[in-house]
Amino acid sequence: MTPFAELSLDPRLLRSMQHLGFSRPTEIQQEAIPAVLSGKDLLVSSRTGSGKTLAYLLPMMQRMLKSKPLSQKDARALILAPTRELAKQVYGQLRLLVANTRINAALIIGGENFNDQEKQLKRQPQVIVATPGRFADHLSHRSVFVEGLELLILDEADRMLDLGFASQLLTIHKAASHRLRQTLLFSATLDQIDINELALALLNRPHRITTDDAHQQHADIKQHFYLCDHLSHKEAILEYHLKQEALKQVIIFTATRADTDRLALWCQQQGFQAIGLSGQLSQSKRNAVMQDFARGNVQILITTDVASRGLDLLQVSHVINFDLPKFAEEYVHRVGRTGRAGMQGKAISLVGPKDWSSLQLLEAFFHKPIQFDVIESLPASFTGKAVAKKAVKVSVKQKTPAEKSKSTKAKRNTKDQPVRPDKKPKGYSAGDDGDIPVLRKKN
Repeated sequence: MTPFAELSLDPRLLRSMQHLGFSRPTEIQQEAIPAVLSGKDLLVSSRTGSGKTLAYLLPMMQRMLKSKPLSQKDARALILAPTRELAKQVYGQLRLLVANTRINAALIIGGENFNDQEKQLKRQPQVIVATPGRFADHLSHRSVFVEGLELLILDEADRMLDLGFASQLLTIHKAASHRLRQTLLFSATLDQIDINELALALLNRPHRITTDDAHQQHADIKQHFYLCDHLSHKEAILEYHLKQEALKQVIIFTATRADTDRLALWCQQQGFQAIGLSGQLSQSKRNAVMQDFARGNVQILITTDVASRGLDLLQVSHVINFDLPKFAEEYVHRVGRTGRAGMQGKAISLVGPKDWSSLQLLEAFFHKPIQFDVIESLPASFTGKAVAKKAVKVSVKQKTPAEKSKSTKAKRNTKDQPVRPDKKPKGYSAGDDGDIPVLRKKN
């Protein structure tokens, strides 16, 4: 593999790589850095943990150090990330690269004081790392201008679309002159219609890079699946692994916020250092939880999919899916929290009757059947067959004429009811970033 020294990078950047312990670029870095330096727009699909952050930060910094700005007032580069957590991590890596240079950067995210951010922007940072909702707010308040923007970088663009930021991304795109701008779009997958539509709107004849197949299971992560009969059986298997495995740090994923709190308390009662993270916590408490975990003060983090993307913690040796996610892509992002930077990791998934449909989607995603492991002292009677038969029966059940009539009347009544625009539908809440313009189902 080509060493960083052969990528024509500034000596200051090479020293930073050496200081960080990186001697050779990853596959995505080796392909993306020359393409960015050549001035091409980029459309990149790369799995979690591939080193994509440095794949855009290094050529961005090279441009900053070697070329004159198009505007003396506007930011030269804008990096958009879907969540506060990911934006903070990108900003943390960026600060290591701008050290000992004259380049200054700003972090603009939701949940922080708006006026303080306006003061930051008045200092005319050359690089801005932001969440799209909050940055669009600053654009509308005219506290930032991007006519002279040279680089627009979208990290985890698919996640931003999932969170409802499409209109904000288009607003930012229109505000920054596309004739002067180079755009880099990174996504876990490129086979979604909305991602392709966004790429068509934002990118100009992009160079496409796909370093690996998202449907291939991560070679550095050993994945194990266990059938479970019920909640107590899941807890017994979880306890077995927590006591038997050589653990560094563990992330346990649950289905709901209530499960997060309950399981955090359960882990504490078993004698483990555990803490829960959910979207209902205030931003200051969420920050405190993440800092405790990142510093190694807590061994086990229990969370919903709030934290399934954007976390880059090298000490996470195990990911445990106490509940399987509803979408196969989310499973990939969850287990990608371990096995980072070439290190070995382990992913353990507990599959009960409620998880069976998710498991079938996972098998379809990976194009092969999933094999189950068994703990001799904790065997399961559940095999999944009963769930499959029940699903077939439900799917072929026909409505009686009376049921059809009742259903038609119910639809008519619903159609005639006025909708209050200021009333949130039950079971929905604002998204985790604080600036998300749509309502999403609660965990």
